[in-house]
Amino acid sequence: MTWLRAFGEVVRSGLTIEEARLEPLLALRTAAGVAMVVGPALWLVSPAYAASAALGAYSAGGATFQRTWRPRKVIALGAGAGLAISTFVGYLAAGRLVTFLPLLAVWAFVAGMAWAVGSTAGIVAATTVGSMLVTITLPTSVGRALEHAGVIALGGVVQAVLILLFPIRRWGAHRDALADALAAVADYARRLRHDPTAPFDPEPLMTARDAASVTPSQARTRPPVLHGPRGLAERIRPVVAALADPDVGAPAEGPGRDRARELLDAAADVLDAAARSIRRGTPAEVPPGSRDVLRVDEEHEVLEGPARQAAERLVELLGEALEIAGSGGARGRTPTPPGPAGAQFLVRPTMFRLVPVVVRAVRREFRRDSPVFRHAVRLAAVATLGYLIAARLPLGHGYWAPIASVMVMRPDFHRTYARAVARLAGTLAGVALATGMVRALGPDAHVFGALAVVSAGLSYTLIRTGYAYSQCFTAAYVVFLLGMGGQAWQQTVPERVVLTLLGGALAMLAYVVFPAWETPRLPGRLADWLAANGRYAAAVLRSYAEPTREHRADMRRALLASREARAAWQEAYDRARQEPVRPRGLTSREAEEAQEALKGFGRAAMLMESHVPRADSRFVPEAERFAEALEADTAQAADDVREHRNPDWGRVEEALHAWEAAAGNRSPVVRREAELQKRALEDLATAVSRTPLERDVGSAREEQRVRAAEAAEGDGSGTAHRGG
Repeated sequence: MTWLRAFGEVVRSGLTIEEARLEPLLALRTAAGVAMVVGPALWLVSPAYAASAALGAYSAGGATFQRTWRPRKVIALGAGAGLAISTFVGYLAAGRLVTFLPLLAVWAFVAGMAWAVGSTAGIVAATTVGSMLVTITLPTSVGRALEHAGVIALGGVVQAVLILLFPIRRWGAHRDALADALAAVADYARRLRHDPTAPFDPEPLMTARDAASVTPSQARTRPPVLHGPRGLAERIRPVVAALADPDVGAPAEGPGRDRARELLDAAADVLDAAARSIRRGTPAEVPPGSRDVLRVDEEHEVLEGPARQAAERLVELLGEALEIAGSGGARGRTPTPPGPAGAQFLVRPTMFRLVPVVVRAVRREFRRDSPVFRHAVRLAAVATLGYLIAARLPLGHGYWAPIASVMVMRPDFHRTYARAVARLAGTLAGVALATGMVRALGPDAHVFGALAVVSAGLSYTLIRTGYAYSQCFTAAYVVFLLGMGGQAWQQTVPERVVLTLLGGALAMLAYVVFPAWETPRLPGRLADWLAANGRYAAAVLRSYAEPTREHRADMRRALLASREARAAWQEAYDRARQEPVRPRGLTSREAEEAQEALKGFGRAAMLMESHVPRADSRFVPEAERFAEALEADTAQAADDVREHRNPDWGRVEEALHAWEAAAGNRSPVVRREAELQKRALEDLATAVSRTPLERDVGSAREEQRVRAAEAAEGDGSGTAHRGG
């Protein structure tokens, strides 16, 4: 992708309205927290204190809207405390550049490294850098600095108290994550009716698992409905896939296929009802026709063999889903997963025990080729450089330039550029709106304070619809705060626009100078996914060779590792497609074909998992040899992909031939699924294997193909000729 085309994508992404459910009650509660600290500070003390109070309450309230599974009041308290500390420490060093600039650089670097923990930690940490830059201009002594820091922390306390006193949709984010997982499996079942090999994105299941991790104190108050359905969705997914697959399930045509479609449609209806029940906390109706379909007639059932086994298993699992849909989350009526009591929830570390986890996460990213480390370096450099440049300009409020940079910068290219464009557009619109109102209303601190609270509420309301639209009201909020403090709009408006433009330009330039491109990392990500898929497939096969509880546990761990590797690949692949960088190691066509091949390989392993025998079932000794060959070949192939060598599946072919020649093959279905895995591996080898000549000219062909595609888009001539 060229820079011009990449920038066009950036502009579209930055100004896109995202389809998200608005939460006006949450916005109203958070805006009320801003009003509760701004009003008394303005009436009883001074506009300067009101500005500090507004900063703490607004930033702490905004932090509670980030995607996190910890209690919102804890996030508000943590954000308020971080803002207060950064304010006070910043004031202590603000007397001279020789002390403040090193502190700013170190603080910004630490804030950048906070992305190693997660996006919420990174965003909140960036907010503390902005707080340090703004509030060092307000106090006049150490005592006043402590007072301002206390007022800022009070804003976080007020937000936390409001969350405690007026809870809105308690456990709402966790309910949504679990409901989304069930709805994703329902959508998968519907797509399988028309496309028996339809792909499934495991991200909703991964998100639901992340949401299911709770601390012991959270586990005591978690609604019963959040205990078991995630595992139910995990078990239903491979069963519906096995039922729909024409190779190992229902036949491609005839009464058996019609019966499979009926069951898949009924499964989708039941899962959707269970999702609605969990999301709303009330019982949900299932269409009577779907209930009738779920009755298996022993005499007239048209499905046979593995397809009938899958149908019976699906009906059994959907019986649990019907209980969930009918209970509405009522206590004592929701099925709980089997197992010991101490294993009924995934443990999330408490805030104090999180410290060593954070240290380990930061240590893993503390290397030069890490995107998080490079982001931290860029953040530190841009914050200090922006502060120095703005301080030399004949403009007031020079901190706006580094704040704009810090708040738009992200570890990847696309989001950084998209947010820079969105911030500039939102700032222009918000400043224009607020300026018109300031001119019409005249100077009145109390009116401006009220308008600032209203702007904060609108910013919270639109916070999930797009950064540009939320930033519009954030800019208006800042203008009203400055007007409340007595600043003339003729001074503040041009300053904010110019300095925002400067900060966005610095953020963009920093990524060009010191990038962290994902394109060169694609072979490594693909290799990791291949190796993880190989371990998962081998673990499934070992459960056939010796169906024990230990092997089932190994299979589950390997499945989770495979999902993580796939998510890492998908994130890197999506970012690489948006980067203005020439392909290195993998062209876009090769990456796409390799991705489809590995999806097919993982799907074959999932189909095999759906028929894993119980502990009292017969063994399949041939599966052990094939598992060893598969794991060895995929591990070696992963190294080959990293080194740009052609992979080889010699051991897999030998083991499969030995399986075929074995006397008395007792598991033809398992062997058929093994053949599907081998076919997927061959497709992968075809996608990534190249001759020496192709390796030399591969990048040139890719560049030629991209240019041809862009030319075709420009003149509307249709599909471009593919190079090679």
